[in-house]
Amino acid sequence: MDYQSLGNSGLMVSRLGLGCMGMSEWYGPTNDKESLATLQLAIDTGVNFLDTADVYGNGHNELLLGQALKNNRNRVILATKFGFLPGESGLNGRPEYVKKACDASLQRLKVDHIDLYYLHRIDPQVPLDETVDAMAHLVTEGKVRYLGLSEVSAASLTKACSIHPITALQTEYSIWVRDIESEILAKCRELNVAVVPYSPLGRGFLTGQLQDAAELGEKDYRRDIPLFQGENFAANLAIVKLLEDIAAEHRCKPAQVALAWLTARGTDIFPIPGTKRRTYLRENLQSLQISLTDDEQARINAVSAQVKGERKNAEGMKLVDTRME
Repeated sequence: MDYQSLGNSGLMVSRLGLGCMGMSEWYGPTNDKESLATLQLAIDTGVNFLDTADVYGNGHNELLLGQALKNNRNRVILATKFGFLPGESGLNGRPEYVKKACDASLQRLKVDHIDLYYLHRIDPQVPLDETVDAMAHLVTEGKVRYLGLSEVSAASLTKACSIHPITALQTEYSIWVRDIESEILAKCRELNVAVVPYSPLGRGFLTGQLQDAAELGEKDYRRDIPLFQGENFAANLAIVKLLEDIAAEHRCKPAQVALAWLTARGTDIFPIPGTKRRTYLRENLQSLQISLTDDEQARINAVSAQVKGERKNAEGMKLVDTRME
């Protein structure tokens, strides 16, 4: 396993982390036994960067990780988030809630500190400096080691860093979602903030396993995402076709090519592909052995520039911070 320093923290984390959300919700029935086996396999194979949040399964995911960490705490860099109210029913970034949320996470995780504590989304009703200042107090108290933000603009990141060092920025980033490259990525590098991409496999689209939007179940949340809808979906299949072609050349799978492309963007980028199955975990880790040529990367870049559709629905995009200086 390759390890790199996470931003300005000095924490040495695996180049691929493990997103744990799907173990508790959104991606079909839960299976705690298989999820715990997947977590243990990840740790045993050197994946030391585990990502969760208090809202995943309304606490279930943190409780699950608490079981996995029982005999593994010193082998893991633990990241969790706060800010969403239960069921994603709203946001709360008020200072008193910051402390309350952290204490609740510590109890569910059964740990005495969190290595990386993210603000999941900025609460528009609370000045960012008040929220970050409250998070900084958690560091002073020893409950949290380092701070992170999720889905914030370059301007908000700059402001937050002026209050307390920010170690990592979590955001959606993949071959078909590259918004971060217009401004935020450069700002992260200027401020020595690591980038932690979630949904690096395009919510399953880049695996090539979904060839028709009609295959999505009636309750599948992806039906509400423009990238997956109608003509957008059909046009975006060109990405999958290219990934399949390149995968055939490397004798691997499209998902592995997609992850190899992302890790090749820089050693300061730490994707957290989510899975609840050991099979897919092994496949994801094999992507670290794939080296794409300059020509292959150029071909991917060219087709990804033709992506059609927004990455979230209208309500979801409202929660993505776009504040300017």
